[in-house]
Amino acid sequence: MTTAASSTPLPANSGWFSRSEAWLDSKGKGAWIAAMVLGFVFFWPVGLALLFYMIWSKRMFSKSCRGRGAASHFQNFQGFHAMKPSGNTAFDAYKADTLRRLMDEQEQFEAFLERLRAAKDKAEFDQFMDDRAKTAQAARDDEEDARENA
Repeated sequence: MTTAASSTPLPANSGWFSRSEAWLDSKGKGAWIAAMVLGFVFFWPVGLALLFYMIWSKRMFSKSCRGRGAASHFQNFQGFHAMKPSGNTAFDAYKADTLRRLMDEQEQFEAFLERLRAAKDKAEFDQFMDDRAKTAQAARDDEEDARENA
């Protein structure tokens, strides 16, 4: 197994934990399990801590530890790939037109939702004011009945 191509370079100022984690990731899940077993053999709290860390970071049940950095790096920059021109002017024009149309539709939908929220807020406020007026009217009617009966 070679590790030259599979390891992700870390900044020089990264801590020992980051370097250890990257080294174990480059070796695969077997290295994590071996480190955990050795931790249990030499000092059980270290093994337990490694077991909890492996479960918390999902290293225990994932298919492979190797390539985690590359996969997350790819997912972070996948959105930027969509904006890159393909070289085909017809396709690029179609893509730009479609993206513009989708942005317009999104703006229209957001405006619709804003109008919908405003209408709901107004209806709720009107209902509150009506209830308040009914309560005030009922209080006035009770006062008048009390005066007439007295």
